[in-house]
Amino acid sequence: MKTLKFLIEKEFKQMLRNPLIPRLIVLFPTMVLLVFPWAVSFEVKNIRIDVVDHSKSVYSQRLTDKISASQYFILNDTPLDYQTAVTNMEKGETDMILEIPSSFDKDQIKYKTSSVGVAANSVNGTKGLLGSNYLMHIVNDFSSELRTELMHKIPTELSGRRMPQIKIASHYKYNPKLDYKNFMIPGFMVLLLTIIGGILPALNIVSEKEVGTINQINVTPVSKLNFILAKLTPYWVVGIIIILISISVAYFIYGLWPAGSFLPVLFSGIVFIFSISGLGIIISNYSDTMQQASFLVMFFILVIILLGGMFTPISSMPAWAQVIAVINPYTYLTSTLRMLYLNGSTLADVSRNLLMLLLFAVLLNGWAILSYKKRG
Repeated sequence: MKTLKFLIEKEFKQMLRNPLIPRLIVLFPTMVLLVFPWAVSFEVKNIRIDVVDHSKSVYSQRLTDKISASQYFILNDTPLDYQTAVTNMEKGETDMILEIPSSFDKDQIKYKTSSVGVAANSVNGTKGLLGSNYLMHIVNDFSSELRTELMHKIPTELSGRRMPQIKIASHYKYNPKLDYKNFMIPGFMVLLLTIIGGILPALNIVSEKEVGTINQINVTPVSKLNFILAKLTPYWVVGIIIILISISVAYFIYGLWPAGSFLPVLFSGIVFIFSISGLGIIISNYSDTMQQASFLVMFFILVIILLGGMFTPISSMPAWAQVIAVINPYTYLTSTLRMLYLNGSTLADVSRNLLMLLLFAVLLNGWAILSYKKRG
């Protein structure tokens, strides 16, 4: 144990020798959680729209005003014909086109229904799909307003017969304000732990290989287990600090707090650090230069993050991607933190995910110890 103690002390001194590192431990997670949740969002706003109004009537003008007043749309132009609007879209000046027919008002009054044309630039598929959904919601809402108004204008002989109405009361559970930041913040917490616990240990060991200091340890009777534990312990401690900072920033800046206690969040993060750090050591064991390690780290980190369910639901991925997600530790912590923060789940509810993370910790760290080769 004395050997391990001295090795851990040496690693901490080496880490803290650079005065920039303690500052980064605090500033890095703080800045990521302050900036990224606002910048990385699938909410689409400021969609430029052209309205081709052939009706030029009171109702069509009201619909145009309702669209331009929405937080999602910016009224770009009101061209006289549809072809001009298409030209604007081809030039990249507008994202969507709403075409209102000349019989819009007459159809509303006579037939209680009308139709409009919607065209969306789907080069950006997400923007085109969401923009169309937003626009149709506004049009349907406007249609409901008109039906309510027309109900009060029906002839007196029909006044005793009220037109049927269906009112839908929507209730959004777990994230009632539909705030996308609340959904992404737990994912960014996992991202921070992946970078600290997975990348830095790998780069640390490879840098010592390049400098040659690791050879001095290899010729000593230090066991592989003690060497790996000494390398990982500082990053485990830093990872715990980052979890605590992340929980604090999420609460004080966004008002996001686990429905129960923060202890399950802390425990889940610690288990994840144990598993992902083993992957970092494995990468370093199979790399001889910093360049090799950097390429391997970039490859695995991209796969882990993009196929971990942070941005895209795993159920929406193709079958081969879902298989990768099953053997991805990132998947289980992302799901766990979102359950703890948004669903109000308990430690028992996420026990299956934690068991999988413990299994990954045993397998990856065991592989890290066995694959490390002492060279004298």
